[in-house]
Amino acid sequence: MGAALLPPGEAGPDDVVLRWDGAAAVAVRLPQLAESLDHVLAAMERTAGRPLAELDRKAKQDAVRTLEARGAFAVRHGVETVATALGVSRFTVYNYVRSQEERARKARGAEA
Repeated sequence: MGAALLPPGEAGPDDVVLRWDGAAAVAVRLPQLAESLDHVLAAMERTAGRPLAELDRKAKQDAVRTLEARGAFAVRHGVETVATALGVSRFTVYNYVRSQEERARKARGAEA
């Protein structure tokens, strides 16, 4: 895919910083990541068989989880791009992300 690994301190605004135990471990620079996001969204629409904006709430939340795992929100204007594709506000996307983080924290707490 042509990615390059960088020290976290050298990360630019379009790079993805990976964290380990809450600390920045490495930055990943992907070429033309913003264009890749458009391709990922188009692929998700093809898989769904309809525009992402027509998905129900649960499916949109699942899409946000997938996109977050793929680094979509580390891209400049990533949240706005995803919100537009899903037909929701940026605030709604942030709420979906936050609720996922809360579920993950609760799951980790239950394992302890």
